[in-house]
Amino acid sequence: MNPLQWSFRTRCLLGFAICLALLGFALYSQLHTGLEPCPLCVFQRIAFAAVGLILLFAGLHAPKAAVVRASYGLFALLAAVLGIAIAGRQVWLQHLPPEQVPMCGPGLNYLVEAMPLTSVIRKVLTGSGECARVDWTFLGFSMAEWSLLWFIFLAAWAGLLLVRRR
Repeated sequence: MNPLQWSFRTRCLLGFAICLALLGFALYSQLHTGLEPCPLCVFQRIAFAAVGLILLFAGLHAPKAAVVRASYGLFALLAAVLGIAIAGRQVWLQHLPPEQVPMCGPGLNYLVEAMPLTSVIRKVLTGSGECARVDWTFLGFSMAEWSLLWFIFLAAWAGLLLVRRR
């Protein structure tokens, strides 16, 4: 079966299922293997959840109008591009020489309690030393690199929702 020939609803729900599986693995890694997420990891989870929810709503709605379908695709694409930016930032931090890695900062919980939201976002996106640490790899790629690859795939998948009529 060619996934490009599937219905709009099926393609959206498959994208949602992928996001759900990725979030499930992230929670499994945190709760059962003890990998604590850094602030950039938390933001990546939020981006995966945003892409997934947009695709879920699109799949459940399954509008007939092409402009509405394209709108869902555009919103999912924007959320995926945001995820690409966040994961790309973390991959960049992980590949810095050790002497250029920023110092570790306070935890995300403290930042949320002590600073306004815009300052928290700015601080998290600049990254810290804990975001540069690689605690897990699979096939030679860190979790941030896998996230980047999945965000690229989801962006392409959402881009197909923009252009495919079926």
